[in-house]
Amino acid sequence: MFDVNQIVAELLCKLRKIIEPGLTTFELDKIAEDFCHTHKAKPAFKGYRGFPSSICVSLNEEVVHGIPSRKRKLFKGDIVSIDFGVCKNGFYGDSAITVPVDVVSIDNQKLISVTEDSLFLAIHEVKVGNRISDISRVVQEHVQKNGFSVVRQFVGHGIGKSLHEAPEIPNFVQSGNSPRLLAGMVLAIEPMVNIGTHNVSVLKDGWTVITGDKKCSAHFEHTVAVTVDGPLILSSQTAFV
Repeated sequence: MFDVNQIVAELLCKLRKIIEPGLTTFELDKIAEDFCHTHKAKPAFKGYRGFPSSICVSLNEEVVHGIPSRKRKLFKGDIVSIDFGVCKNGFYGDSAITVPVDVVSIDNQKLISVTEDSLFLAIHEVKVGNRISDISRVVQEHVQKNGFSVVRQFVGHGIGKSLHEAPEIPNFVQSGNSPRLLAGMVLAIEPMVNIGTHNVSVLKDGWTVITGDKKCSAHFEHTVAVTVDGPLILSSQTAFV
């Protein structure tokens, strides 16, 4: 699964570098689709339950599942979340980033930093014998300590030969015992964090999720393997920075 996730990592690193005012979300999607063809990989999202594009591009108050459009341009001050997955040789990879478009507000920069930090705090809890709730707890605590809220209607997931597998990985602690982590499990951990309310709704397009109060949201995700030596981030972008 390392190779397929490195395709994801390389594309997200590429898109991060070219984000600038004036680009359309459709242009970002076209780059992603061409990248998949070059690497002989299948875009995991395109056609999945009818989703029409290769990437999800969500701006500002959009939480996840934003549909790329020729009419949607990036403007200075926007924040843009890009979620990308591919399938190759029978395995899936999945990752997401949130990127500022030029200079953004202090609140939005803090939102991005807190969300990304919560992801790495979560990854630190990926240890054999820990529970899913250990991951959930550190995300929720870090986010709420910083005055933000975690989305509850959408969660992380297992991943492997299917895009979405058990177990679910919420970013908040639920009642009862959650599954223990075992060596060999692969998890897509993805904090979705809102400046305001945790409530969200879905637009009429049936896909785009927005915050209930129209305040901004950020989203980060990594695919992580559980090993006896600790977490292994399969979708790390380090090699491409």
